[in-house]
Amino acid sequence: MNTNTLALFGGPPIRTKLFPAYKVMGVEEKEAACRVLDSGILSRFLGAWHEDFYGGPEVQAFERAWADNSQVKHGISVNSCTSGLYAAIGAAGIQPGDEVIVSPYTMAASATAPLIFNGVPVFADIDPRSYCLSAETIRPKITSRTRAIIVVHIFGQPADMDPIMELAEEHNLIVIEDCAQAPYATYKGRPVGGLGHMGVFSLNYHKHIHTGEGGIVTTNDDALAERVQLIRNHAEAVVEKKGVSNLRNMIGFNFRLGEIEAAIGLAQLKKGVGLIAQRKENITYLENQLKDLPGLTMPHVGAAGDHVYYVHALDYDAAITGVSRDLLVRTIRAELPATELREGDGALMGAGYVRPLYLLPLFQNPEACSGPGLPMAKAHAAGNISYQKGSCPNVEEAHFHRVITHEMMRPGMSRADIDDVAKAFHKAWSNLEVLRRHAAS
Repeated sequence: MNTNTLALFGGPPIRTKLFPAYKVMGVEEKEAACRVLDSGILSRFLGAWHEDFYGGPEVQAFERAWADNSQVKHGISVNSCTSGLYAAIGAAGIQPGDEVIVSPYTMAASATAPLIFNGVPVFADIDPRSYCLSAETIRPKITSRTRAIIVVHIFGQPADMDPIMELAEEHNLIVIEDCAQAPYATYKGRPVGGLGHMGVFSLNYHKHIHTGEGGIVTTNDDALAERVQLIRNHAEAVVEKKGVSNLRNMIGFNFRLGEIEAAIGLAQLKKGVGLIAQRKENITYLENQLKDLPGLTMPHVGAAGDHVYYVHALDYDAAITGVSRDLLVRTIRAELPATELREGDGALMGAGYVRPLYLLPLFQNPEACSGPGLPMAKAHAAGNISYQKGSCPNVEEAHFHRVITHEMMRPGMSRADIDDVAKAFHKAWSNLEVLRRHAAS
């Protein structure tokens, strides 16, 4: 059989051997976990105003190290980035009916966090090159009810923050950076997480560095830091003895990180720079092999920014090739294997990222999270907000037609592994006429 026959049509695939797993744990993390086990202190948090209100020695050491790494005054650990977003929204003072401008192209919690305090998410469109919010897309969404903006540094690409912060200052808005996919990224030489009023990072198992689950909230504002700490750890039981007078949103949760996770986080932090460097080296190597493929554009990196490549997000123009994005992705995926530990996922490549969030049932049917008379339903009924298809044309064009994402560039991928990824792309492009005929048949 012709080796150039596409695997999609019965030909031999480029590769069948699984790609290597994404493993960033080693002896350092094992030693850290054992150190905590030997200490007998798996957690030292108390949900009361006490010397242990701030957690144990590993948690506090990890928070200081993260703050130093992010060049901010405060790092507050939480048990997930989602919890961190909830705490940040609460600390920002969001009240029922307050509007928070959010991105439609991100993990759902980045947009649903305002609902925890009965705020109203308002979706702004994305910039079509960076896939982040921009000052230009945010400005039309600001109303007298707007109180905050959640800016997501999606895929590892920092948003253009200076114009956003100028806009926020003009309207007295709190800016929360969702840095889940962008640790170690910089904007004009400054680390993300300290560009807005608060930043939130993820330590989930598939992030750049991780502790299994976990997160960090960063800020330079003492008052915001205190409020995040209170919401993290049973605020209502603490405020009286701590002498807190501003009780807005002072109903707390248990968002506490354990000592083992914090100790692992300390070990991971020491590896972070090297792991990011590996991603960038892999991306450079792969992009050199893909850059001349017609219709395919490598990720845009803004002149003021950096990119740490949580995923490799490519822009594809089907008008140039005459082959739909979805068919092309199916073709490439058929040429490549799954990755160890994620065998059920097939090749780690997708057509688009996540469906624009305002199309989720939660927003299409507001009673899914708020009954008649509650803020989101009221705003929807009054016509103050719209969650209809067509609301954000840039994100819909990107997701449904243009964006290709893949993860086959993470640390652990060798040059030979990446060569196979590139070969799969080239094999698809060498068969564009075959794909056009198939689509027409």
